[in-house]
Amino acid sequence: MTLQQRIEAVERRIQEACARAGRNREDVRTIAVTKYVLLDRTGEAIAAGLKDVGENRWQDAEAKWMQYGDQATWHFIGTLQSNKAKDVVGKFAYIHSLDRLSLAKAIEKRAAELDQFVRCFIQVNISGEASKQGMPPQDVAPFLEELKAYPHIRPIGLMTMAPYEAEPEETRPVFRRLRQLRDELNETRAEPLAHLSMGMSNDFEIAIEEGATWIRLGSILVGKEREE
Repeated sequence: MTLQQRIEAVERRIQEACARAGRNREDVRTIAVTKYVLLDRTGEAIAAGLKDVGENRWQDAEAKWMQYGDQATWHFIGTLQSNKAKDVVGKFAYIHSLDRLSLAKAIEKRAAELDQFVRCFIQVNISGEASKQGMPPQDVAPFLEELKAYPHIRPIGLMTMAPYEAEPEETRPVFRRLRQLRDELNETRAEPLAHLSMGMSNDFEIAIEEGATWIRLGSILVGKEREE
């Protein structure tokens, strides 16, 4: 399939998922995850209208950001080491993987130096898998309280990664629980968490049905030119 055909096929599936869930299409935004494609394909994706770009590691993203940084909105979606925060803050408008206080401190320090605000998702390990990053659900509320001491960090939502399942329907409880957690937290928050970053190539339709506002799509959308 060509890039344009991929984009059109994914768009149809997003529209159908929104229709099933009774949601507005405009409430779901797509991040084109470019970690498995090279520089030129990233540029082609941006030129084709995929203006939200996601990368997992700064060392992979650097050349792409240097070339196309002002042409897209950049999302850091992978595990972020605290000592790499200085590279990411100021370049990536969103960080989807805030999951510990040491990282919050590093983000705050760099954001304060730049006099910028960073929109962050709290990464939650809903499934409880040892291989998954993120904090346990019960730790999110106290962590949000601690973040009040970091004025340059703007928590805007929650993020999770579901286990890979041969049958995507089996991911539904993970996505549903993240939405429920977000709603529970918002009952006591003056500034509600508006967003849910969840759903990837294998399960994005289920995530949309369960309330995702950002989905992270790599191979199904932009293809795959290299391995991990």
